[in-house]
Formats: sequence, C-alpha cells, structure tokens
Amino acid sequence: MKLLIQRVARASVSIDGVVYGEIGGGCMVLAGCRSGDTFRDASYLAARLVALRIFKDELGKMNLSVTQTGGALLVVSQFTLYADTRKGNRPGFTVGGDPGKAREIYDFFVNEVSRFIGSDRVRTGVFGADMQVELVNDGPVTVELCSDNQPWHKTDVSG
Repeated sequence: MKLLIQRVARASVSIDGVVYGEIGGGCMVLAGCRSGDTFRDASYLAARLVALRIFKDELGKMNLSVTQTGGALLVVSQFTLYADTRKGNRPGFTVGGDPGKAREIYDFFVNEVSRFIGSDRVRTGVFGADMQVELVNDGPVTVELCSDNQPWHKTDVSG
C-alpha cells in the first residue's frame, strides 16, 4: 500500500461538480493498493500517517503530527499510484490490486485513521469515482509512505 501525503492549508474533492469532502489545514492523502496488500498494510500506514511529523512547531521546525495539531485528513483512493511507467508512454496498471479487495483495504484504512484522530477530522472521496481534487499545498510539503518493503511482503513490487 502506498500513500502520497501533502500538507495542505485546505483541500477538497468534488464529484460531478459537487463538493463531496473538504478540510481546512491538515493532510491531503492519496491512497493506493496493490496486489498482495492486506489489512496489515492499512493498519501499519494509518499509524504511521497520524504520527508523521510534518507540521511546524513553535520554532518553525517540522516536529508535529496531524494528531498533535488537530488538523484533518482528506483521504482519496488513487489506484494510479502503482502505475508502471518503465516502458512506453502509457502507464500500465497490472501491479494494482483487485478493485474489490482494494476497496476493503481502503475502507479499513479510513476507519483506522478515523479511530486514531476521530471521524470528525477525516473526510474522503468515493472509491473508484471520477473525482476532481483541489488543494493548496502548504510548504510545499509532499511525502510518500509505503508498506511494500515491510517484512510481511516476500518481494518488493514497488515500481
């Protein structure tokens, strides 16, 4: 499982021109699943995400987590995080997980981060929908978290 996290001043996701989820300060999180991912990956990354210290403390140093700042999370499913771009000009998506299983893992991930910081601080898009995302990246700060190299995976499939 892979997360692309952007520290934001604000972010929103719309479907068919209607805002579905929006947050003020916090993190915009793109979440992608690959074949072989499990609930263990989602649990591991949820804990890492809410503890990730990418917010400034009183001295201006990135030393605080979204948990500590009271910020929010906007979590959007993003299967293209596992696009294979090694050959040709069109990305391949064979590494991506089965959509049904990926949805279960994504939903579990959202429930885990909600359990950690409170459901009132977590917003989402709609899994598999055609969404438009708007954000103001704060910093800019963009960080990737990935579970592909954890011991429970026998091989590294990150591309």
